[in-house]
Amino acid sequence: MNKVYVNKAAIGETKLVESPPTPLADDAVRLRIESFAVTANNVTYAAIGDMFGYWNFFPTGEDGQGIVPMWGHAIVEASNCSEIGAGERVYGYLPMATHLDVIPGDIGSAQFRDTTDYRQPMSPFYNLYSRLDSDPEHNPEHEDERMIFGPLFKTGFLIESMFRRENWHGAEALIMTSASSKTALALAHCAKTSSPAIKRIGLTSAGNVAFVESSGLYHQVLAYENVSQLANAPSVCVDFAGNAGLLASIHSHLANDLRYSCLVGATHIDARGGGSSDPLPGPAPILFFAPDHATAVVKELGPKGFGQAVAASWQGFVESTGNFVRVDHQRGLASAEAAFKQTVAGKANPAIGIVIRP
Repeated sequence: MNKVYVNKAAIGETKLVESPPTPLADDAVRLRIESFAVTANNVTYAAIGDMFGYWNFFPTGEDGQGIVPMWGHAIVEASNCSEIGAGERVYGYLPMATHLDVIPGDIGSAQFRDTTDYRQPMSPFYNLYSRLDSDPEHNPEHEDERMIFGPLFKTGFLIESMFRRENWHGAEALIMTSASSKTALALAHCAKTSSPAIKRIGLTSAGNVAFVESSGLYHQVLAYENVSQLANAPSVCVDFAGNAGLLASIHSHLANDLRYSCLVGATHIDARGGGSSDPLPGPAPILFFAPDHATAVVKELGPKGFGQAVAASWQGFVESTGNFVRVDHQRGLASAEAAFKQTVAGKANPAIGIVIRP
């Protein structure tokens, strides 16, 4: 069994670790990981791992070292659970590794929950595994897209839903930093389809302007250095970039025209504020935590209604991604390690989605 360890204090530092297999526990299932995507979402898990307990899902037992969660597919290699047989395929939250042992509970035809004790204190959202044979979201032709965009798409869906429930706080425009990121693209799509009257504005690095424009999801795309060109109109901002200086410039430029400031991404709130005790002009930034909002939407729409709403929006999005994102299949955990480090360094190509087969 192989895995990638990440230095929690310096997430760009990684190492490959080999360990012998252990006996499979009673009622447990051993998953052999088939594939997972490496995205900026994984960097977020690492960067705020202590804040939200992301390091606790797959503990290493080694001080200062953690395993970054990934979203992907796995096959049951061995089973001591009478309701789940070897050879079955699942989708869900997986470690950057070759194997994972889980203890299935609440087993249904379409999913089960990992009841392993160390995973219970965290959000139950991450402990669910879809059984692909009966999973209504599974499409064999779009497994890559589900790994690359699926969790990020749901975050975008939930952000748009949150704003729409609040009537967009009276805003006319939605400003998104890191507009080339997959979550920003998902949010832009959801706003385009569900709130078309809201102007969608993307901020990105100068080198990514053409890519972001090619997506067709934004009314306006500006390079970061052109924040001053933002119209002084009632707006909401969603910051995916985690750049305190950029966020400060948006707040300073829009001031009271900024009706809501939402933080989604890879740094701690204190770092987002740049370490200054002085408040930013306009509203105080608020951190978005997707599982909490998922619970709210499920309560509003019901589980079935929520699933149907996500599926309908996802279908339209996934059909368009092939126009601006190419999938790069890579093999081996060493490739996963390299891709993760490249993403941490901000050098990943937004036009390429990386899928690893460990």
